[in-house]
Amino acid sequence: MIETAVRTHQHEIAGCQARIGDRRQLRVQGRLTWRDANGALRFVSVVTCDVSDVYVECQTSTSIPFYRLVSFQIERAARQHTDLPSALQEGKVLTAVYRVGLFRAATGTPHGYALRLLIEPSAQISAEQTGRPLATLH
Repeated sequence: MIETAVRTHQHEIAGCQARIGDRRQLRVQGRLTWRDANGALRFVSVVTCDVSDVYVECQTSTSIPFYRLVSFQIERAARQHTDLPSALQEGKVLTAVYRVGLFRAATGTPHGYALRLLIEPSAQISAEQTGRPLATLH
């Protein structure tokens, strides 16, 4: 019975990690901006690993809490890359930290974060259908 429960739990974990779309690996420079628990504005330079949702690696030791809302922005020079989702080509995008990567042994801080883009699905679909950027749809 315990073995079955463990298998079921592992299956649930595996199911949560199933991908909806194709993973698009792309390394471009970006920046995360957020407010900490005291309300102070914080930022960190990052590099994307993939842009299916978005997984970023931090360039410095930084600790961002789980489910924190952060603004994500690709550096201007890289925004025209064809593999970037259209929302990331426009500038700042509100995102949420939904997964924390492995921790660095030396600092105890995560190596990277998975971000979920918080954009309106109807706006995303309309932008893809019309070919117009998201900024013109609001």
